[in-house]
Amino acid sequence: MSVDLIFQIAAIGILVSVLNQVLIRSGREEQAMMTTLAGLIFVLLIIVRQISMLFETVKSVFGL
Repeated sequence: MSVDLIFQIAAIGILVSVLNQVLIRSGREEQAMMTTLAGLIFVLLIIVRQISMLFETVKSVFGL
C-alpha cells in the first residue's frame, strides 16, 4: 500500500465535503446526500480493488 492511495482517498474526502457544504448552503440537501453517497461508493471501490490485489499477492506467494 502506498502513500498515494491515502492521499487520493483524502482528496476525495475533501472534495466531497466541500461540495456537500456548498450544496447544503444553497438548499439542495438531496443532492448533497447523493454527492456524499457517491464519494463513499467511489472510495469503497478503490479499497475493494486494493484488497483484491492483496489477495492475489497472497495467492501467488503461497502458490494457491
